[in-house]
Formats: sequence, structure tokens, C-alpha cells
Amino acid sequence: MRLFGRKAENTPAGEPDNGIAGFWTWWQETRPRLDSMVAAGDTDGLSEWLAPAVSAVHPDLVWEVAPGRNAAHALVVTAAGDAELRSLAHRWARAAPPADLLWEFHPSRQVNPRALELTLDVGGHSFGLDGLVLGLRVPRSTPRVDVAAYHPIFGELGADDRMEATLLALDWLLGEDDVARWVGEITPATFEPIDSVAATHLPAVVADLASGYGEEQWALLEGQTAGGAPLIATARYPLRPVDYPLFDQHIAITLPYSHRDENGLPVGDSLTALRDFEERLATRLLKLRDDAVLAAHLSAEGHRIIHVYADPTGDAAVHAKELVVSWEEGEPRVDVVADPAWTAVVPFVS
Repeated sequence: MRLFGRKAENTPAGEPDNGIAGFWTWWQETRPRLDSMVAAGDTDGLSEWLAPAVSAVHPDLVWEVAPGRNAAHALVVTAAGDAELRSLAHRWARAAPPADLLWEFHPSRQVNPRALELTLDVGGHSFGLDGLVLGLRVPRSTPRVDVAAYHPIFGELGADDRMEATLLALDWLLGEDDVARWVGEITPATFEPIDSVAATHLPAVVADLASGYGEEQWALLEGQTAGGAPLIATARYPLRPVDYPLFDQHIAITLPYSHRDENGLPVGDSLTALRDFEERLATRLLKLRDDAVLAAHLSAEGHRIIHVYADPTGDAAVHAKELVVSWEEGEPRVDVVADPAWTAVVPFVS
């Protein structure tokens, strides 16, 4: 059984209180009824109950009941590409009860090994992966593969339906998280791309691409500030929020420096002090491996800004505030805000 859903207009008795804890309390209380619906193949009843329950966590979360990997069924509650909601979906899954023989829980769509057997109705037309072909292009020196997707029914569909079918197919082939990691531009096409291949080849192409990015890497970048001043930055590469789904707290550490060149960039003792500070910060973050990551830092106009993303339930912000006390070149600052979409480092996201 595969059941898709988004929202429910009517709320049955038993709707949970707002929030993740409320959902799981509701789940435990309602599970015997849900199990009986699954056993009877009552997809309408299951949707009627699940849709408002998920919507109570957040109305823009998308849910799905799919075949499980180890259990009979998987309940998937996903942000569906909405970066603002990714951490919420993962916290929902983290709070789930242990999987059993009947149910398992995921915060994103998983690879479906039986994807070639599935056929869906899309805009009144039959859509299956056995008819999907892909044009694949890996732009030079990028950790992404651009995908042009073609299916014989695409010429009969509107743009939104073509895109929805393509995204669903990619999720089945790679899993939703790997689509976010490795797939760049997605173009549903109404004509078959030149040199297209069967969709089933996509996982092998992505695996080959990913093999070149197994080690931690950093990119050195140059640019200008909004006012035109020279800027240098170092960023983790590839930098992808999907790799750190619970790190939705942005910690910006601003360090003014005294010794600078004519372009406002650090030199001499200031450069040494900045390197020493970052080494001490990295040492602390290493101990917080599961709670924080150094994403990037940039220097311009006499200031270095260090961008750290962290799980707000951890102590990364406390460590940052403790460290800046030792900074001697001007008044340092630590700003801590919620930023689940990593908007502060968008220019560096791969």
C-alpha cells in the first residue's frame, strides 16, 4: 500500500495537540484504530485521521505511507524540499517510538527498491519509472548533477504536474536527502534529451560523483562586499544543510582586527590571532561533533565573521560566548538566531 497526503479539511475526533509531543501521544492512543485501517486497506480512513494529525505539527509538512524497509509500512513526514521545515521533520522522527514489525518512521522519502514496479496516476495519465529517461550533466568541478527528465506523458501534462512527477521519481531512485545533496538543476522536458539514459542509471552516476567528495574539503573564495570592498572567505565544500538537519541555530561570531592591509584584509599579528582563535573554536566544536559545525568564515573591512550552525539544544552558543571573551582586538560580538534554511550562508551553499 502506498498512500500520499498533504492536509485534511476536516478534523476527526482524536486530533493531537499542536507539536511533536502531541503527535506521538495521539499516535500511541490511536494506533489500534490505524492498524486496523491498514489491515483492512482503508486508505480513505487512514488519510482522514493522519492528515490533520500531521498538519497539527505543521500544516506544510507532507506525509506519506509507503512500504517499509524493515517494517511492513513506513510513515514518512517530510519537509518536501522546504528548508525551513527540514529540522522540524527530523525532530518529529527523532521523537518517534522504536520501529516494530508493522511501522517505521522517516523524515524524508527513502529509496524505493521496487520503484520500477510502481505506476501512479498523474493528471489522468499513467506514470511509471519504466518509461522515464534522463539527460544527465555534471558541470565541471561541481558536486551536482543536473537532470533533464522525460516521460512520454509529459507532453500531455502541465508544468506543475511534470515537476511533481519528476521530483517523486528522483526521490524513489535516490532518496529525498540524496536528491538534495547531489541533484542540481531539474528540468522536466517534453522532448527526449539527447544522450538520455534510463532513469535506473541515476544512482550509479550519483555514486560516482559522490566518491570524489568523501574527504572534508574547504574552498577559498574571493569577492566583494555590497559596498564594493574586497572580501575573502573560506567555506566547507560541499556545504549542504541537508547534511546537518538539526543544526538550525546560526551563531555568527564577529571579530574586529587591528592589523589590516590597504584592502581591509587581516595581516601580521591579527592574522595570527584569528588563526589561533579558530583553532581553539575548532577544538571545542570537535567535542560537539553531533551538535555544531563550522560552515564558513569571511573577512572584509576590518572584521572577520565566523558562521557556525548548531543544534539549539546543545551548548555551541555557550562555547562561542566563552571564547570571544579572550579576543583583544576590539569588541567581539556573538549573534545567535534561528536560521533553519541557512540563509546567512546562502552564497556558500553548494
